[in-house]
Parts: sequence; structure tokens; C-alpha cells
Amino acid sequence: MIHSMTGYGKAVLQLPSKKLTIEIKSLNSKNLDLNTRMPSVYREKELDIRKLIANQLERGKVDFSIFLEVTGEETSTQLNTPVVKQYMKQLKEVVNGDETELLKMAVRFPDALNTEREEIDENEWHQVENSIAEVLKAIDLYRLDEGKVLEADFSQRITSIGELLEKVVAIDPERITAVRERLQKAIDDLKENIDQNRFEQELIYYIEKYDITEEKVRLKNHLDYFMSSLHSDDSNGKKLGFIAQEIGREINTIGSKSNYAPMQKIVVQMKDELEKIKEQLLNVL
Repeated sequence: MIHSMTGYGKAVLQLPSKKLTIEIKSLNSKNLDLNTRMPSVYREKELDIRKLIANQLERGKVDFSIFLEVTGEETSTQLNTPVVKQYMKQLKEVVNGDETELLKMAVRFPDALNTEREEIDENEWHQVENSIAEVLKAIDLYRLDEGKVLEADFSQRITSIGELLEKVVAIDPERITAVRERLQKAIDDLKENIDQNRFEQELIYYIEKYDITEEKVRLKNHLDYFMSSLHSDDSNGKKLGFIAQEIGREINTIGSKSNYAPMQKIVVQMKDELEKIKEQLLNVL
């Protein structure tokens, strides 16, 4: 079962004096590109969080955020009263202003506010960890649901390429006949007498160069391999991408060898389906 790299998860944790909102979202990326944003009090746990996310999500451009909202009376920031008073005294010596306006100016100056370094409460952190696990579970389910949509799309397009391949197989005999007739007409237009046996030998050699039997067999095998890999337990985007490259190689060879307009039109349709598969594979984990 494949997973998409696109996902979103969210959890809200209400603590006695604050509320935490934990969010995580991811988009496609070749590797894990993780960006974290969190209050300073949880920074010492950042490496643990990164390891947890990396193990769970593996790949993708991931944004992880913890938003803190103080809901109680406790605050780690205190007004530095002596410093603020000194600022106001100095301001009065410079300008005559309202006390309120001077206070507004004073609290913007350096050291007007004291922020105490909070220490993590282990019981609180345990609750935060549980919420992070909840968010990771939510984004994993989101990715799985998106993966199911991608899987259905891949199945439909691979089936479509298989049906187009059957059309190629069906018109291949008439392609050979058309090539033979075209060469014969070219010879006739020259109005020259030729050795018929030599012409047949050259014709066989020419037609062998444009034989696509091996390409048809390999393409069918690649399509079957893509489908079996898609439904396997270890399905992943990189592996499916490699198989898609092989599918494209065989389609291109058939197109270059076809030398027959009706077959080339079918090849164009096959290429169109494959390009859409490749675009979507960029989002598969």
C-alpha cells in the first residue's frame, strides 16, 4: 500500500495554565526536509522530536509547529520596575509628556522586561509527547488516504497503457505489410530492373531492424511488475519511479521503430499516460 507525502495533522492539548496547539503538515520532497517551530521552553526536546518525526514520516518537506497560548495567571515575564522608573525619569528630562505615554516608551527599551527561563515539567512533557504521537498518527492516516487515491489513478493509467499496447500488437502485422508496400512502391517508381531475390533479402534485413517483438514483451513485463510492486507491502515511490523509467524506455523504442503513423499515434497516447504517472509518483513516499 502506497502513502502520499502530502498530509496534515493537528492536536490541541489543554494544560492547567496554557493551551498547546500542535500541527504538522508535509509536501513532497526527495528527502526529509524538516522545519520546526516551537516555544523556547521545549527547545531542549527538539532533537527527540526530530528523530520521532523522521522515523515516522521518512520523506517529505515537513513543517512541525507548537503554538502556546497562556490561559492562566502564571507568566514567565515580569516588569523590571526599577529600570522602567529610571527610563521614565530620564525621558522627563528630555521631553514633557504624559505619564502614560512615557511608560509606553519606557517598556520598549532594553531590560524593561525580565523573562525567566522556564524548566520543562516532565509530567507535562509526557502529555505533550502523547499529543505529538496523536498528530503523527493523524498525518499518517491522511497520507494513507491520499495514497489510496494515487493507487487507483496509477492502476487506471497502467491498465490504459496495457490496452494501448494490445492495439500496437494488433496493428503490427499491417505495419509490416505497409512498410513492405512502401518500399516496393519506391523501387517501382525508380523504374529500374532489380534482382528480386536481393530485394527480398534487403527487405528482410530492413524489416528486422524495425521489429518490436522484444519491446512489446518487455513493456508488458514492466507493466505487470509496476502493478505487483504497487500492491506490495514494501511499495515506495522511488522503486515505482525506476520501473516507470523502464516503461518509458520501451515506449520510446517502439515509437522510434514503428515507422507507421497509426502506431505512432498510439505511442503518443501511451507517453501521455506515462507522463501523468511520473508527475504523481513525485508525491509518493
